[in-house]
Amino acid sequence: MTRVLVVEDESAIAELISINLRHAGYEVTIAATADQAQAAVDAVLPDLVLLDWMLPGQSGLALAKQWRSSARTRELPVIMLTARSEEGDKISGLDAGADDYLTKPFSTKELLARIRAVLRRKAPEALDTAVEIAGLRLDPATRRVTRTTAEGVREVKVGPTEFRLLHFFMTHPERVHSRAQLLDRVWGDHVFIEERTVDVHVKRLREALQPVQGAGLIETVRGAGYRLTQQVGTLAT
Repeated sequence: MTRVLVVEDESAIAELISINLRHAGYEVTIAATADQAQAAVDAVLPDLVLLDWMLPGQSGLALAKQWRSSARTRELPVIMLTARSEEGDKISGLDAGADDYLTKPFSTKELLARIRAVLRRKAPEALDTAVEIAGLRLDPATRRVTRTTAEGVREVKVGPTEFRLLHFFMTHPERVHSRAQLLDRVWGDHVFIEERTVDVHVKRLREALQPVQGAGLIETVRGAGYRLTQQVGTLAT
């Protein structure tokens, strides 16, 4: 699930944005100050930040510049939210490193369209494109996983973390990924998660795939990590 950090000090606006984003299928975290936003980014690197210009203490503009100067957050997609509509202000926001600029008030449709556009530019593999391997189909747009077997098409029930994990495996098939790489790409560089957590979620994913004879798709490569294979063989544990 795509993670969005909403940095907005007006709680009513933050909550409204959050409700609309969650309804659209995004995972949302809210921060009311620059310090809270930095703490949230330090904990889990989001997929995108909606950043209000005017914040108590450090401004959103200064925070955007700070993120652009750090290697870890240099590529973090940022959409600036502000009541400032002057061209000079827009240029300042974009110069600070914002990927896009949205002037309040804005419609939910426009916000979602801007988010999709920025994510598409940052991740050209198209976040909503369905992928299919060895009869297993994952559709990010509908959040559904199915597998075609001799008995027909069967749905696979997976949790949100297992969904992200499977999506990553399926978009990078046959490649071995270490636990550290999976933490970075699936969990978003979460500094408080241990590498063994990956093993737990791989186990859950295999258990979810077992009823559709798909557990063997996820292979353990001893001493290296995990990979998704298109040739279902003997399951390594």
